[in-house]
Amino acid sequence: MEAVVAVFALLFLLFLALGAYATVKVIGAAKRSVDRTVTQARRTVEDHTLRAKSFAQPGPVGELAQLRLTLRTSMRATQDALHAGVAEDESLKESVALFERLSVHGHELDAELKRLESEPDRATLAERLPALRARTRRITQSADSLRWAARDRARRFADDDLDALSTQIDVEAGALRHWTKADPTPAPPPWPDPPVAEASRPTWPEPPRSSDAQESTRPAITPPGRRPAYPWQKKTRPESTT
Repeated sequence: MEAVVAVFALLFLLFLALGAYATVKVIGAAKRSVDRTVTQARRTVEDHTLRAKSFAQPGPVGELAQLRLTLRTSMRATQDALHAGVAEDESLKESVALFERLSVHGHELDAELKRLESEPDRATLAERLPALRARTRRITQSADSLRWAARDRARRFADDDLDALSTQIDVEAGALRHWTKADPTPAPPPWPDPPVAEASRPTWPEPPRSSDAQESTRPAITPPGRRPAYPWQKKTRPESTT
């Protein structure tokens, strides 16, 4: 009896532990989701603020805001492209490692540009702008190079896969139309008619011309004393001797 109670107690504790673990995992996932949402919202607000400053505040402050916006946009696009590509192409891990090293310089520059936005000495700020522009250009060009290289590599793989697929489809289509590749059996040539000799060819005799025969026997001139009798003439009566 005590053993049964101990087993049930152990099962109860096990269920409690599993429930607590599942609750912690769910809470952790929810917290990470909330953090990502908050970070995305904060990032969107900052981008809109920088865009507004770059248009509304001319001069060094507006240019600093434009540099920050350009830097953040390039770095974020490269990060998304590399993280999306490394899941399918493990050879991009080296590119991801290089981008992480580049991100250190990007974060340092972004922090420096943010501090300079509140710099009251506009003259000194204007003197430092060319160096800041060159530094921003170097970082964004490196990030853009990594991003476009990863995209070109993915597109190349897609083109190769499409070429191989097209070749397989052509082969399969040819196999399905196998009857079109067989040479058709030529039709036998027609047998010529046997020649007919001229001597053995039957000829039909022409019928005699009755009109010509009658014309040959008919006298050309009616003899005197004989007149032709016509059907409308009456016969002569024999004269009486009395």
